[in-house]
Amino acid sequence: MLLTLFSGHVSMQQVIAQILAVLVVVFLVLPFHEWAHAFTASCLGDKGIKARGRLSLNPLSHVDPVGALMLLLVGFGWAKPVPVDARYFKHPKLGMAITAVMGPVANLVAALVGLLALNLVAVLNPHLLATEIILREGSLYYYGDPSVLLYFLSFYINVNISLAVFNLIPIPPLDGSKVLFLFLPDKAVAFFYRYQQIFFVILFVLMWRGALSGVMSYCTGWISEGLRWLAFLPFRPFV
Repeated sequence: MLLTLFSGHVSMQQVIAQILAVLVVVFLVLPFHEWAHAFTASCLGDKGIKARGRLSLNPLSHVDPVGALMLLLVGFGWAKPVPVDARYFKHPKLGMAITAVMGPVANLVAALVGLLALNLVAVLNPHLLATEIILREGSLYYYGDPSVLLYFLSFYINVNISLAVFNLIPIPPLDGSKVLFLFLPDKAVAFFYRYQQIFFVILFVLMWRGALSGVMSYCTGWISEGLRWLAFLPFRPFV
């Protein structure tokens, strides 16, 4: 994200839009992500969630300063993980998997809201976003000189989709690992939990070396196209 400033290939409009988008994600979307975990766990029977203070949208309950800084600098970060007690669940593995996947779902919902806002502004005032708007394959595509608003919405949407894909990586302690654990024997799950800090370091090395960039780019693009198609449906009669 902001590390791209040193490349000299970004404008002041992009910098302002990036900062605003990251602030919205840190103080609104990440709390929504963690709240989705907490709310789902509570619905599935975890009676201690509310007492732990995480059944709230208050950013102070969820924001992790280091994770927020990482999001600002490199484009991916994290909030304080919600402690979930699977012993309350009727089916612990399934309950943990459902609870885990609802975080990335929250990011996709946030991205969809951004796409709906983008399309709404485009329909109401297309000149605010670009000099030309055309319809192609069920999505709105923008050409011309983008405004700060377009940059902001684009960054906001892309960050949310990227966070959803990142969190679905099946490596502990990310949300995707809980889905993976649903299909593994208890001994294997215990092994992953025992060494999850090591796996987290391995994950960062893989991210730093770009080993996951190809798969993540493919998944991000596929999900992005699907959300764009979905967000365009209400506006089809107006274009």
